[in-house]
Amino acid sequence: MQSDFFLKRCWTETDLGQIKNNYLIYKSLLPEGMKAAAVIKADAYGHGDCVVAKVLEEAGADYFAVSNIKEAISLRESGVKGEILILGYTPAECADKLYKYDITQAIVSREHALALAESKIKIKCQFAIDTGMNRIGLDGEKPGECVMIIREFANILNLNGIFTHLCVADGESMPDKAFTANQIRIFRNVADSIKDLNLPYVHCMNSAGGLFHTKSNAFGNLARLGIVLYGLKPDISNTLPDGIKPAMTWKTVVAMVKKVYLGETIGYGRTYIAKSDIYVATLPVGYADGYNRLLSNRGYVEINGKKAPVIGRVCMDQITVDVTGIPDVKQGDEVILMGTGASVALTADEMARLTGTIGYEIVCDISKRVERIYK
Repeated sequence: MQSDFFLKRCWTETDLGQIKNNYLIYKSLLPEGMKAAAVIKADAYGHGDCVVAKVLEEAGADYFAVSNIKEAISLRESGVKGEILILGYTPAECADKLYKYDITQAIVSREHALALAESKIKIKCQFAIDTGMNRIGLDGEKPGECVMIIREFANILNLNGIFTHLCVADGESMPDKAFTANQIRIFRNVADSIKDLNLPYVHCMNSAGGLFHTKSNAFGNLARLGIVLYGLKPDISNTLPDGIKPAMTWKTVVAMVKKVYLGETIGYGRTYIAKSDIYVATLPVGYADGYNRLLSNRGYVEINGKKAPVIGRVCMDQITVDVTGIPDVKQGDEVILMGTGASVALTADEMARLTGTIGYEIVCDISKRVERIYK
C-alpha cells in the first residue's frame, strides 16, 4: 500500500485501470458460461493484492485464488467479499481459520483430506487432480481411485470443486499441445465420473489455457487468470490479445554523475573497463530491491528518453549506467527501470529474457522496500 510518506528513491507505478482492462478483455475471450478467477497470489505478482482485488471486485470479479492462508486472510480482512481459493497446502490445524474466514482450501492428497476431516470442521474445499505435472493432487491417471476418494469426502467436507493445472499450455510445439490436450482429457474423465455430485467449480484453464486452448479443448466453468492479468506473457514467445498490456512501471532517480576515464574499472570485481572516457550515473537501486544481479553488464534503463546500459555489477543497493551519449543528465532525473518510456520499452518479459528467467520472477522479486504508487 502507498504510505503517507513517499521517498523518491525507488518505486513502482501501477495502473489499476490497465489491470481492470486486462481482466475484462480476458474475460470477454472465454467461452460462454466460463467465468474468470483472478489469481492474486504473491501479493498479486508484486502489484499489491488487496488493492488489485478491490479494483477487480468493482469490475465484477467475484472469485480469487491465492497461494496460502495468510494471503487469503489478508484479503478477507481488507474487505474482499468474493470466493477465495487457496491453491496450495494448508495444515489441518488451520481448519478453524479456513472456516471462520470462509476460505476454500485445495486438498492435495487423500492424506490431506483425512487430516482436514479429522478436524470435524466442514470447510469448503476442492480436490486438486494431478494430470501430469506431478506436483500436487490425486493421480488423474487412476480415475477409479480418484473418484473413490472424492466420493469418500464429498459429504464429510464441504466439497465444491475439483481442479488441475496445465504445465505447458503456453507451449507452441506439437508435443506441448498434445500434452496439454491429454491433461484436459484426463481431467475431463475424472470430472465426468462425478457429474452427479453437481460440483459448482470444475476448472483446469490457467492464463495460457484460457487464451490458447479454449477453442479446441474448452472444459470447465472457470479459468484462472494469472500472469496475463498483469499484462505479461505466460511465455515470452506468446502473443497477447490486443489491449492487454503491462500495468507496472518501475522507476528510480539519478543519485550522481561522474566522469570515468579510459582504462578505469567500475564496481565489484572490476568487471567493466572503460574503453574511453565516459560519463557514469549511479542509481539508488540494487538486488535488495529486486533488480536482478544477472542484469550486470547486460541490462539497460531509460534516462531522458534515451537508453543507458548497465555497466559493472549490480550491487545490493546501487547500479551504475553509461550516460555518455545522453545530454544534461543530473542528480534527481527520473529513470525507468522497467516499463515503456519515450523511446525505450523494457518490459518484465524482456528483463526476463536478458537474465534467462520468466517475467513472473521479475515482478514477484520487486521487494517490499520499493514504494508502491497507484494511479
